[in-house]
Amino acid sequence: MVLKIHGHANAPLVRLVAEVCKEKEVPYELVNVEVYKGEHKTPAFKEFQPFGQVPYIDDDGFIIYESRAICRYIAKKYASQGTPDLVPRDPKAEAIFEQAVSIETSNFYPFVLGITAEKIIKKHRGLEPNEARIADLVNNLNAKLDVYEVILGKQAYLAGGSITLADLFHLPYGTIVFEELGYNMLENRPNVARRAPVPKQLLLCQNSPNLPYRWWKDITTRPSWLAVKAKA
Repeated sequence: MVLKIHGHANAPLVRLVAEVCKEKEVPYELVNVEVYKGEHKTPAFKEFQPFGQVPYIDDDGFIIYESRAICRYIAKKYASQGTPDLVPRDPKAEAIFEQAVSIETSNFYPFVLGITAEKIIKKHRGLEPNEARIADLVNNLNAKLDVYEVILGKQAYLAGGSITLADLFHLPYGTIVFEELGYNMLENRPNVARRAPVPKQLLLCQNSPNLPYRWWKDITTRPSWLAVKAKA
């Protein structure tokens, strides 16, 4: 029985789960949930996802929600196929992986989610963005990216020499902020000026050359992400 992803095709975390399915060569069926009509808040949906959020999956009767948990489950269940070691199996390597996941969860996700909420979600609700809050989020994110620069100056990916879920977790909301919203914080950084022109969508990262020229370009040009970037 094919794995079913319940969610809206455009939802960022639905696309994340679909991306990991692509990485692991796991066929899936998208069961559309009309989030703009509030279907995810209905009792029928909340029977399987009590918080009324997308996505959740049904893998031959096994139900699980929370996108990061789903991605870990897929990576571990289908460990022998597709991209290897998205969750490392060696205890020390797994500990470093969990450290990298915590970096994304604590030092990246809150800021890109906050910017997205102010600039996109509020707009959909007919509200004005809080520009002071956006400025604070951008400043904090910029400081965090400086630390990413240090980490990625020593290794190819956040958890070491191989790509893991910790890297892929950055894709949905990072793409929104860096590409769709086109934030430009870093145009006057001299260490970038000496390089080739930076694509507009990567200007947010341009003071951290390891991000736009290697890591960010690497993870955003993976065929698995390009296949679901617009919709799952």
